[in-house]
Amino acid sequence: MTVVWVIWAAVALDLLIGDPRWLPHPVIGMGKAIRRVEGWIRQRTTSAQGLKRAGILLPVIVAGGSFVLSWLLLELCAAIHPWLAWGTEIVLIATTIAIKGLREAGLEVYGHLRSGNIAEARQALSMVVGRDTAHLDEPEIVRGTVETVAENIVDAVIAPLFFALIGGAPLAMAYRAVNTLDSMVGYKNEKYLHVGWASARLDDLANWIPARLTAGLLTIAAAMFSLQWKQAIKMVKRDARKHPSPNSGFPESAVAGALGIRLGGENSYQGVISFRAYMGDPDRPLEAEDIRVTNRLLVGVSVLFTMLGTAVLGLAAAAGGSLWI
Repeated sequence: MTVVWVIWAAVALDLLIGDPRWLPHPVIGMGKAIRRVEGWIRQRTTSAQGLKRAGILLPVIVAGGSFVLSWLLLELCAAIHPWLAWGTEIVLIATTIAIKGLREAGLEVYGHLRSGNIAEARQALSMVVGRDTAHLDEPEIVRGTVETVAENIVDAVIAPLFFALIGGAPLAMAYRAVNTLDSMVGYKNEKYLHVGWASARLDDLANWIPARLTAGLLTIAAAMFSLQWKQAIKMVKRDARKHPSPNSGFPESAVAGALGIRLGGENSYQGVISFRAYMGDPDRPLEAEDIRVTNRLLVGVSVLFTMLGTAVLGLAAAAGGSLWI
């Protein structure tokens, strides 16, 4: 049953301290590795076909390397003392999730809106989204915040915990590397279209099951919090696949339905207008309180998944299944 308390301890550690700036974070190392491998690739080929073939190396080297290094570190710690290995496992898994950080990012925007400081709210939102925020009014600031929190429930919480339950810290770290790759090179622009295609596809694949699990858990959490859970189901069925991402529409449509709001619409990226499909119905105007309610769903879903995931793993262990530690 060791795995169960290790997962719970990692979640508790994240909720307690989050990602303090003074503590070195593995994602920083992953980012440096990605830049080095990308530079090495570009030095050796410039053709579209060459970049596309070489682009497969990025996830193989970075994600594979993250898995192997994490596994070796845990083996070394285990050779010294089992408790050292368990403690290291807890810390590594905690670095792959961001419940506290995501919640605090939403609450910062919420706090500025509640105090009437639109300029500070725009600035706070600009730290967590890629869209232009300088001229957004309050409803649009709320929309951006709710969309960001909803979407990131998958890759900042459910997906890393999903892979941690399957393969411990090594697999969770490999997932975090895949997600970091997508955020750095998974763009469909001229620079990254060829070299980043494999990273983007792998990220879509890795998030496929977690995104759909998240939509289901959001519906359960909505029922727990007396929100519109039936509407959440309806919006997922109707709108989830309208999103350009194969995964992001699931948590966004579930949150939109649960809150009785409409997400999506026009976003500006460096002055270029982009339209995202609508998620949910505009039953009422967006308001600052929607951010706080979305944060409640974030925490609720995180706890629900941890409870259900560790319960399933515990039952598998009781039935004679193998654990990863």
